[in-house]
Amino acid sequence: MPKPKNPVMLITGASAGIGAAIAREYAIRGWDLVLVARRTERLDALGAELSEEFGITAHSLTADLFDNKAVPKLISAIKAKGLRIDGVVNNAGYGHPGLYLDSPWTDHARFNHLMLSVPCELTHALLPDMIDRGFGRVMNVASLAGHMPGSRGHTLYAAVKSYLVKFSESLNLEMEGTGVLVSALCPGFTYTEFHDVNGTREAMNKLPAFMMMDADECAQFGVEALERNRAVYITGRVNKLIALLARWLPVSVTQNLMARNSEKFRKT
Repeated sequence: MPKPKNPVMLITGASAGIGAAIAREYAIRGWDLVLVARRTERLDALGAELSEEFGITAHSLTADLFDNKAVPKLISAIKAKGLRIDGVVNNAGYGHPGLYLDSPWTDHARFNHLMLSVPCELTHALLPDMIDRGFGRVMNVASLAGHMPGSRGHTLYAAVKSYLVKFSESLNLEMEGTGVLVSALCPGFTYTEFHDVNGTREAMNKLPAFMMMDADECAQFGVEALERNRAVYITGRVNKLIALLARWLPVSVTQNLMARNSEKFRKT
């Protein structure tokens, strides 16, 4: 189906990093935006910048996605503004450092809610209207980690990212013929504040430059992959090769490699 006039993309975790870069990429393409995060000032500043530069309309919706009622509240706020949502980018996320038993279960429950439940619930809430209109876009920001063996530390991170990959693959098949395109974007190491927040910046700074990607480039690749209806898209040739090796090498080999190198990339 043809793209509607002034389509609207909702992006969670839009205040910085890959989320902000994806917002810019959609603004370049003429989409209006609904920017969602906890940091209102950043959302407003980004929205104002993109509106002025690209002539689009940007709405800021401040939301605490850790709240168990976050998605119903967000849907209510969207309806109150009379907005039509034509696409969603499930990007909000973080890395929880440390070994599994170093944190109380409440910390892990919060992590699972934000990283796993919110993307699925929000997509479930928005999809019916997209299907009815015959046009929609769903991007789940996963990770190269979702294609790798589990690591020591950040215990649940690869697990939830792998879940998002499989969720996207299944949903992509289910949406065939509806006009709704679905893709999991799987970045590798990307220059964002993500690594400052989870305490791995020092390790990231030691990586060779060819292993790192700029957030704007990552966003461009991700949006282009979604428009081609690529169910899963891994950014960068190096990352594609790493994922391929992880798939084809014996499990014992990849697990040993991860065991020896986990602490280079994960804070324990």
